[in-house]
Amino acid sequence: MFQWYKKVVTDNYANFNGRARRSEYWYFVLFNMIFAISAMILDNLLGLNFEPIPYGWLYLLYALAVFIPGLAAAVRRLHDVNKSGWFMFIALIPLIGSIWLLVLFCTEGTKGPNNYGEDSK
Repeated sequence: MFQWYKKVVTDNYANFNGRARRSEYWYFVLFNMIFAISAMILDNLLGLNFEPIPYGWLYLLYALAVFIPGLAAAVRRLHDVNKSGWFMFIALIPLIGSIWLLVLFCTEGTKGPNNYGEDSK
């Protein structure tokens, strides 16, 4: 499972081309949340957090480091369902946009080749 996280962060750091399977995207999200929460806990334990909020320097550095790979993985996931990466802006529509985007992230990818490349399976 961890190889999907490693693949997104190292092999496809800023790769916005191609397609990403559901497992690649969702395992990346899972490990990203685990590491982000761990960084937040460490910030609080070490006293590195910014006073009014529970985030600190470790969390901030981690979030900056995985921002581009996370965005690239989301765009490749949209490519797998034959949608453009610009479709991420649908999330700006209050409530409905985020739900629609979540449904797209959970939908099985297009079978066979599509506009964005060969089938990722």
